[in-house]
Amino acid sequence: MMENKDTQYLQEEKYLRAKKRVKDISGFYWHLFFYLLVNLGLLIFAHNIFDNGQYMNWENYSTAFFWGIGLFFHWFGVFGKNILFSKDWEERKIKEFMED
Repeated sequence: MMENKDTQYLQEEKYLRAKKRVKDISGFYWHLFFYLLVNLGLLIFAHNIFDNGQYMNWENYSTAFFWGIGLFFHWFGVFGKNILFSKDWEERKIKEFMED
């Protein structure tokens, strides 16, 4: 009977982690969508206002640049943590060292 409760608890814990992961990924994609939408709109607006781009300068790109830095850190927070040292990598290394 106890094993069933433990299994149920582990399944619920896995579900909650998976749900959080999906929410994190979805949040990143919404962030990316609004980044592209807003910055495309700003660049089109700036291009039309400033005589077809003749007077384009740093201010026209600063929003995209700084928001892009924030978007990069959001991406890294969602996807980048395990790029180099994933759980699979850790398990393979543990097995490798145990065999030595």
